[in-house]
Amino acid sequence: MAQQQMQVLVLPEGYERLLGGNAMRANISAAKAVSDAVKTTLGPKGMDKMLVDDMGDITITNDGATIVDKLKVEHPSAKLMVEIAKTQDKEVGDGTTTALIYAGKLLEGAMDLFEKDIHPSVIISGYKAAQEHIQKYLEDNARDIDLNDNEALIKIASVSVAGKTLDVDPSHIGKLCVEAIKTIAETTDRKLNIDQDNVQIIKKKGGAVRDSEIVKGMVLKRK
Repeated sequence: MAQQQMQVLVLPEGYERLLGGNAMRANISAAKAVSDAVKTTLGPKGMDKMLVDDMGDITITNDGATIVDKLKVEHPSAKLMVEIAKTQDKEVGDGTTTALIYAGKLLEGAMDLFEKDIHPSVIISGYKAAQEHIQKYLEDNARDIDLNDNEALIKIASVSVAGKTLDVDPSHIGKLCVEAIKTIAETTDRKLNIDQDNVQIIKKKGGAVRDSEIVKGMVLKRK
């Protein structure tokens, strides 16, 4: 009978190998650390974060996408959380903090179930069933927005803008966003097409954010 060979793993200095429940706990803990980093920025009483990079540049924000973009993460699970935020920001343009908090809470709930000896595959099946229920609920309760209803559109844009600027009423930037989108929007086959590349943001020193305006044309630098 052939003798079984023992597997030998050589890990880099400072690394350790985790298996089973220990690996799951470590993965969830790392992912929740990213969620906890943005949790206190949510809501009307949310706090701003001061971020200082290696060059000493300071960023003050409560925008989840900006915060996770500035974080330096190495753990694979933490990197997945960062990707969640980036995908949310790319596809929707807002809600990154909420997405991370939801993900953190779902992982926390999964860990509680795992500690009660519920198999991960059962937990995943339950989460998938809950996802289908939530999607149906959202579809049943969603309502169409009239693109001619400027007031509603400005409110939606203002919610997304709030917290991204420090010295201006969000509704001002919200109005500019709606005006810019309506200017470049094209309707084909009853579908609204918007090419964001048709909007350019030009920054100039001086003034304040409230001095921002829409220029329907070209901006040339005067010498």
